[in-house]
Amino acid sequence: VQLVESGGGLVQPGGSLRLSCAASGFTLSRSIMSWYRQAPGKEGELVATITSAGGITQYADSVKGRFTISSDNVKNTVYLQMNSLKPEDTAVYYCFAPRWNSWGQGTQVTVSS
Repeated sequence: VQLVESGGGLVQPGGSLRLSCAASGFTLSRSIMSWYRQAPGKEGELVATITSAGGITQYADSVKGRFTISSDNVKNTVYLQMNSLKPEDTAVYYCFAPRWNSWGQGTQVTVSS
């Protein structure tokens, strides 16, 4: 099982980024997938979760209405579309497959002017 994130970077407040998490070794359509983030000096936060089979999504209150989690079961990839980004969204974002307790390597998102 392997998860590889991409798409992080530096963006100005109010901007957008799309993170990708390419999964291998298992079938995404039968899995629950999550995005977490870890900011310096803060506890880790569960940002969003999707049950790929049913398309059910859940979000942290801090990102509701701004972030969207989705999955492409053909590409076996999970996405996190992040809009209206704020400086407090700055963190390392990790993709997580709870069924296999598997984490990606993380991708840095920095929101700054």
